[in-house]
Formats: sequence, structure tokens, C-alpha cells
Amino acid sequence: MDTPENVEALVEEYRVLLKEAVHVSSAHFDWKSDKVEDALIRDCEWSPKAAGHLLQLVNDYGTFMLRNALALSLALGIEDGELGF
Repeated sequence: MDTPENVEALVEEYRVLLKEAVHVSSAHFDWKSDKVEDALIRDCEWSPKAAGHLLQLVNDYGTFMLRNALALSLALGIEDGELGF
């Protein structure tokens, strides 16, 4: 797996799908959890439980921790975790 391209493509996909729910101005992101969650469910086919959990992870941990978690999960070959999302 070519990780940088894989992640870049996924980030761009989310930017396109969430363009109505996220407003960016001078490096400031303004978004409402319910609108993002609705878009994840409607456009990305996440279940309501998984979409809520994903947003909770993003809010609780942010980019630094999640980036390291992604790298470690790839190094350990863990694609789907124990929670089964």
C-alpha cells in the first residue's frame, strides 16, 4: 500500500463530500458536528454509530495522535480494529 497517496486521496474525498458542512477561512475551520455526521451517514455510508464514534475520535485525539495511530496500525498490519468499524 502506498500510504501517502492513500491518505491524501481520502482527505481530498472527505473535503469534497463535506464542503457543505465545513467552512474554511484563513486557516480557520468552522463546522457543526450534526452536519458533518449527517454527511458521513448520507454521503459516505457510515452507520450513525460509526459516524458518531469517528467524530468523537477526531475531537478527542486530533491530527497528531491519529496520524501516529494510523502509522502504527499500518506498521502492525491492523486494518480493522477490535470494534469492528
